[in-house]
Amino acid sequence: MTDDLAHIGQRLRSARQSKGWTLDDLAGSTGMSASTLSRLESGKRQATLELLLPLTRRLGMRIDDLLASPPVDPRVRRRVTRRDGMVIAPLTLEDSPVQTFKIVYPAASEAPAPRIHDGYEWVFVLSGRLRLVLDGVEHVIEPGESAEFDTRAPHSLSAMPDAAVEVISIFSPTGERVHTHLSEG
Repeated sequence: MTDDLAHIGQRLRSARQSKGWTLDDLAGSTGMSASTLSRLESGKRQATLELLLPLTRRLGMRIDDLLASPPVDPRVRRRVTRRDGMVIAPLTLEDSPVQTFKIVYPAASEAPAPRIHDGYEWVFVLSGRLRLVLDGVEHVIEPGESAEFDTRAPHSLSAMPDAAVEVISIFSPTGERVHTHLSEG
């Protein structure tokens, strides 16, 4: 709780400045002196409810907004899945607005049947060579190259016959569901 209290002044100052108000503007409108507000913002004065209530009301915020949110663990701890010889490792949290995966496609002598669905996909080749069949045209994407395409065009992704390919794929939410949850075929 001590850390929470230590940052109240900084958060007050930030809220005041975001509105473009001076110390005098906010202090005067809440019936306190500018020096009291200055000491509160700098942490030289103890924050009390008596001081915070009029300030937060005037700033249009809650007292809770002045307290730190619990720390969020930014690490992605989602399960790696294996399907049809592919290894699919999620690189984003489940509730991210786009989904990113590291996918390893096994070597394949031929491309799988193309699919069509709503969405967009972006792919970057880390190692190996990716066979992208897009609208009936085969493209070979080399390491360090990327491709972007509308998944409403018939498409399929696979490794070339000589070796597996490792890629980073970014999907719109619709594309992610089709590529990582449904079986190929």
